[in-house]
Amino acid sequence: MKSHNFGAGPCILPTTVFEEAAEAVKNFNGSGLSILETSHRSKAFVDVIEEARDLLLKLMGLSSKTHTALFMHGGASLQFAMAPYNFLGQSAGYINTGVWSKKAIAEAQKIGGVTLLFDGETVDYKSVPNKMGLDSLPTEGYDYIHLTSNNTIYGTQFKEFGTLGSPTIIDMSSDIFSTRRDYSGFDLIYAGAQKNIGPAGTTIVVIKNQFLEQIVSRNQLSMLDYRKHIDADSMFNTPTVFSIYTSLLNLKWLEEKTISIVSENNSKKAALLYDTLDKSVHFKGFADKESRSEMNVTFTIENSVVAEAFDLKCKEENIVGIKGHRLVGGYRASMYNALSLESVKVLTDIIEHTDNA
Repeated sequence: MKSHNFGAGPCILPTTVFEEAAEAVKNFNGSGLSILETSHRSKAFVDVIEEARDLLLKLMGLSSKTHTALFMHGGASLQFAMAPYNFLGQSAGYINTGVWSKKAIAEAQKIGGVTLLFDGETVDYKSVPNKMGLDSLPTEGYDYIHLTSNNTIYGTQFKEFGTLGSPTIIDMSSDIFSTRRDYSGFDLIYAGAQKNIGPAGTTIVVIKNQFLEQIVSRNQLSMLDYRKHIDADSMFNTPTVFSIYTSLLNLKWLEEKTISIVSENNSKKAALLYDTLDKSVHFKGFADKESRSEMNVTFTIENSVVAEAFDLKCKEENIVGIKGHRLVGGYRASMYNALSLESVKVLTDIIEHTDNA
């Protein structure tokens, strides 16, 4: 029986990507070598990383004349420290909308001055600022503003980003390429691959070339200097060969399917699940309606008997990864790009069945 993967990450990927990646593990492009043993300096892999870099920028609607794309190690967690290490001189403005933005704030505070422009803790992390709310924040005069586009743990997501008065650094780890978006307004974008890009291991960083001129002058640690990684074409140290290759396969799938279609599908999946939750007696959504995430739907069950029945039915139907984050409990249905509408229908049928039992 098919498993329906609602896990928060590493994410579900298209079947064709799994199949092509599996073949490459056995024999990469007819070379007689596995992708796992292919040298990162070989022409075969240099071609892979160059194609992945070009396609990444293309899908973002960006040009290599204005932006530079990197494939790095360390996940978003490294970027929490690396971004301020490079760009925090006097002060940075941070928007706190959940666990991951709090971690980013904590790292930045070790390096320089941080001003909290919005604190989601005051609203129990149930909402994020809308466009008008962002526009009203005092965002001028900072080295940069930092925000997290989607909050996996609480199930909230920015729909629009307003006009910020300072350069903008954004963590898009969990919703990059999930919806149509203008990426040109951001000065640095980073995202762990393991949600909508590919398998865990690589992290994409896209920097506006003009923003690189603002790197703070300090005795830079080489590994934390973006310029070192740019000069080395993402090969300052051995890159994550398999993760980058599989990410390329997924980027090709995105290009063929188009982000417009992916976005429409994601909206349909989210609408179906939220509509089911809103009509329910025992199932309650966590996030405020205007801030609801299309990627991560968080909810609770108020009746313990219903919760037990729901858990049992999910197990019977091979629904996996549905439990909420350990910090908040409840349930979380993560619906990344490759998750089918049919899987969501299986989940909503279970909700309706257990709600009315």
